[in-house]
Amino acid sequence: MTISLEAVTFDCANATELAGFWAALLNQQVDADGNQYFATVNKTGDGPALMFIQVPEERAGKNRLHLDLAAADWAAEVDRIVGLGAKRVAEFDEYGVHWVTLADPEGNVFDLAETR
Repeated sequence: MTISLEAVTFDCANATELAGFWAALLNQQVDADGNQYFATVNKTGDGPALMFIQVPEERAGKNRLHLDLAAADWAAEVDRIVGLGAKRVAEFDEYGVHWVTLADPEGNVFDLAETR
């Protein structure tokens, strides 16, 4: 028996809005069956899907799991992502890696590393 990663799930206040942010960030589309309660990105594509599920409670504290992304045109991508609604949290250059920590519109943090 083999286990495969099917989806990374975000609890959120509005599934279609947050799915729209992540779809734009990844240059993809929100899957057709999305609504304010449940939406996915890349459900039938290669790799795991991103799933967004509306929950009644607000997020409390820092998320314990985050996505690490990378880009060759790092500065341009940081500017593009901030333009989509992300907030810049901090910038690091450690362990031989240069990256920025950002927060999506609902405050979930993620990192974008510079491909060198």
